[in-house]
Amino acid sequence: MDTALTRLVGVRHPIVQTGMGWVAGPRLVSATANAGALGILASATMTLDQLRDAVREVRSRTDAPFGVNLRADSADAGDRVRVIIDEGVRVASFALAPSAELIGALKEAGVVVIPSVGARRHAEKVAAWGADAVIVQGGEGGGHTGEVATTVLLPQVVDAVDIPVVAAGGFFDGRGLVAALAYGAAGVALGTRFLLTSDSTVPDAVKARYLAATVKDVTVTRAVDGLPHRMLRTDLVSALEDSGRVRSLSRAVRRAAGFRRLSGLTWRQLVRDGLAMKHGKDLTWSQVLLAANTPMLLRSAMVDGRTDLGVMASGQVAGVIDDLPSCAELVERIMKEAEGVLQGLTASR
Repeated sequence: MDTALTRLVGVRHPIVQTGMGWVAGPRLVSATANAGALGILASATMTLDQLRDAVREVRSRTDAPFGVNLRADSADAGDRVRVIIDEGVRVASFALAPSAELIGALKEAGVVVIPSVGARRHAEKVAAWGADAVIVQGGEGGGHTGEVATTVLLPQVVDAVDIPVVAAGGFFDGRGLVAALAYGAAGVALGTRFLLTSDSTVPDAVKARYLAATVKDVTVTRAVDGLPHRMLRTDLVSALEDSGRVRSLSRAVRRAAGFRRLSGLTWRQLVRDGLAMKHGKDLTWSQVLLAANTPMLLRSAMVDGRTDLGVMASGQVAGVIDDLPSCAELVERIMKEAEGVLQGLTASR
């Protein structure tokens, strides 16, 4: 299927696997790329050396294009951009709007820049700065998310910018791809659906928890880091929502200490990263620390398999997913479904 997205990044199918922390590693990204979609490597949970090694591992597994996701507000964002450029990565995606300077440096090196946005004004801003495309996530999407549904946000952004728009939030099959194309998108981005594949390294017990979830088990809470965060409702989420400030701060300090040791960050850097995520919000100190070490909360579940202690970011689509195909099987299924839907629409005219 030929769209503005496939032409821009050089993939066969207009499908993007999003850069999920602790999930989108070399195995998942390379499997996605080999399936003809665009795999995005999550770098926020990696050191610079780990990022470079991960990029090289992906390249050893596939000749297809892939991307790397960055946190635009991280202190070493410039260094990570340099790794992407030096290693010849095709696409740079951003969880937050990158600066005009970062976009300029990447584009000068021939890297395709695709920020993720959750509002029309953000899409307009990065488009004006030179972004090549945008991923637009509606409120159904997992992780940090907004309040506007994809079906309302997507057409707003499509009408507002002249660059390819990729739809995210609520997509998991071929029908959704066709719907996104009908709205004017150039493709779809899937997170939870790729997490729930046999190529994902997420522990089996965690995948089982996702598969058992209903749509009502996927909630949005501010208790983790003060920002709207869509995830599965777990004992940890309930405990955070019920905790007082003193207990929350104690828990946050313990977890922050663990992430600091893992990441090599100083306490000053950890707090600075947490404050950078405030975005004008009135956060408690426990939320500032939790915002900085949310990757540690994700790691507990996505790597260690501790569903009782970790955060399980999730799109609402978890409630309608009931299998674990390989990336190749998933992409092939989506494309066949999309073709069938399009043929059916043509036949009914």
